[in-house]
Amino acid sequence: MFRISQLFIYPIKSLGGISVETTLVTDRGFRYDRRYMLVDEHNRFLTQREHPVMALLQTMIDGSDLLVNHKKSVDMKLRLALIPVNEGDITRVQVWEDICEAIYISPSADEWFSERIGLSCRLVYMPETSRRQVDKSYALKDDITSFADGYPILMIGQSSLDDLNSRMQEALPINRFRPNIVFTGGRPFEEDSMEHFIVHGIHCYSVKPCARCVITTTDQETGITGKEPLKTLASYRRIKNEVYFGQNILTEGNGFLSIGDSIEVIKTRAGLLV
Repeated sequence: MFRISQLFIYPIKSLGGISVETTLVTDRGFRYDRRYMLVDEHNRFLTQREHPVMALLQTMIDGSDLLVNHKKSVDMKLRLALIPVNEGDITRVQVWEDICEAIYISPSADEWFSERIGLSCRLVYMPETSRRQVDKSYALKDDITSFADGYPILMIGQSSLDDLNSRMQEALPINRFRPNIVFTGGRPFEEDSMEHFIVHGIHCYSVKPCARCVITTTDQETGITGKEPLKTLASYRRIKNEVYFGQNILTEGNGFLSIGDSIEVIKTRAGLLV
């Protein structure tokens, strides 16, 4: 039997995530997930790919607020609204090749992040009016997402991580891969074959394997980068020029998911399809 074992949200794209017991599935992914984002002077998104120091900025939820702190100076917290009440100026921002609407938050937030990352940046938020569509080649209908790289939800099986760690000299935690859903049960990479499944009445579809980037090589506690796990994954999870680990998920229907929920597989396919 497959069961959800961990759930994560990442309120600010590429910053530290939050482990939650329950989360609401919305039309663009988990509630609060990647609705905030940092952008450069050209309104292009910032990530740990170019700025590993972002791993050291941790988020946490305090009531209706979002707190952010640097892991080496936990007392210096920035407090934001989980959902901004007073919308700022509307702007257009870039996430990969997508251009979508966002709102600026405040000069004080910009200054706080700029000081800690070491470059001039601005904090933006995706309002409900912003509609960023997923790649139509993999969409079910008119699916949308947040500021996530491309899809609303990323799922990884615990058995897949265990398999990877069995091949490495030093085991890595799941936070290297920044999933939304982790589940137990089944064989390593069982998620590759789970084409359609239901969790708590929500229909979920595995539409595209997740190609992994250098963010996986950044220690999320220290910000130090290395060669693993991409070096090991490339030895057995490489197709052409991409290394795959985890599945991107689209959903039909809204509702809550919780740790312990069972996963009912409706339709399977033959392994990894790209």
